[in-house]
Amino acid sequence: MPMGVSRAECQDLDAKDPLRGFREEFSLPPGVVYLLGNSLGALPRHTPERVARTVETEWGRHLGASWNTAGWWDMPQSTGDRIAPLIGAGPGEVLAGDSTSVNIFKVVTAALPLRPERRVIVSDLDNFPTDRYVVEGAARALGSYEIRDIGERGRSLADALDDGVALVLLSQVDYRTGAARDMAAVTEQVQAAGALMVWDLCHSAGAMPVRVGEADFAVGCTYKYLNGGPGAPAYLYVAPRHQDDVRNPLSGWHGHAAPFDFESHYRPAPGVRRFATGSPPILSYAALNASLDIWERVDLPEVRAKSLALTSLFIDLLDDLVAPGLGLALATPRDPERRGSQVSYRHPHGYPVVRALADRGVIGDYREPDFVRFGFAPLYLRHVDVYDAATALAEVLGEERWRDERYARRLTVT
Repeated sequence: MPMGVSRAECQDLDAKDPLRGFREEFSLPPGVVYLLGNSLGALPRHTPERVARTVETEWGRHLGASWNTAGWWDMPQSTGDRIAPLIGAGPGEVLAGDSTSVNIFKVVTAALPLRPERRVIVSDLDNFPTDRYVVEGAARALGSYEIRDIGERGRSLADALDDGVALVLLSQVDYRTGAARDMAAVTEQVQAAGALMVWDLCHSAGAMPVRVGEADFAVGCTYKYLNGGPGAPAYLYVAPRHQDDVRNPLSGWHGHAAPFDFESHYRPAPGVRRFATGSPPILSYAALNASLDIWERVDLPEVRAKSLALTSLFIDLLDDLVAPGLGLALATPRDPERRGSQVSYRHPHGYPVVRALADRGVIGDYREPDFVRFGFAPLYLRHVDVYDAATALAEVLGEERWRDERYARRLTVT
């Protein structure tokens, strides 16, 4: 995008956007530029109707019969099969359910026995905290495991890998900076060292084409770019070669081979179904499936192309609009191929900057210690929105609006 782009030029780009029709399928408040789709996706317009039908008809009229007639029982698998194409997986390889944290615990503790002679788990110290926390819990539960950290505050992946490493857990896209890893290359590097590769796809699925490829396991959430709603079911992927060799550590009734035989002892179901544990949250599945109706019509390469165009536009505009010396430092890679669908800046007063922006109708967020994050959801974000957001941020910084003392007061959730 050339320097000095105008708002009218952004409107022209929107008119030519092959994804422009999808914006109308989401409910967005007027006067708001929503750049928080990397934290909670916008509401699809048909979600309330779908949830209401589940409540009023499936539950209200058909009652318990809906476990069969409405497919409730199979929701973890049927929904997983709908998510599978979004991460480059096939039918029977993805199970939807539980939370990302629970699914990390499941796959880590199920995977480690596949490498019984190895006692090291590699984790990224700069990863989203729940990943590291759950790895700590799994290591305590299993005993005698070392956690070896990589990242800005740790060593490199190459330095961490040796013949003691059983498993590596990494995110495809860094939640703070938006930097993206090369999944295929990292997976090959880890497996060449004899270890298992587990990917966290929370900040990539729905924003860019994802290919689990030769990875061993993966986990992800659906409430960000996939617009499943707050508390939406997460998902896990298990490579077919591992499915009958691993055991779900949370061996509940829904993952039993023959649950309605009501046997006294657990027998795992074949395939990925064995990772089911408790009753599926049917109302949450209804909301998620309403969004997946949209995603089944989306061309993922077009999503990626628009994502890169929007993020590049934002960076270029701020390069032009924000004077040096105002404290704004780009934290996201400038190389488009090395970033997800997020742009982050560092600013010593990042929190009040985000609060001041919100009062101008631009919704981003803040992450410690000084990251100002902006997520770009290509299905409902326009080029003109990016122009307006960059202009607002430049004004907040140039006019020092963030210095208003009310913006320094911390909200409960930031």
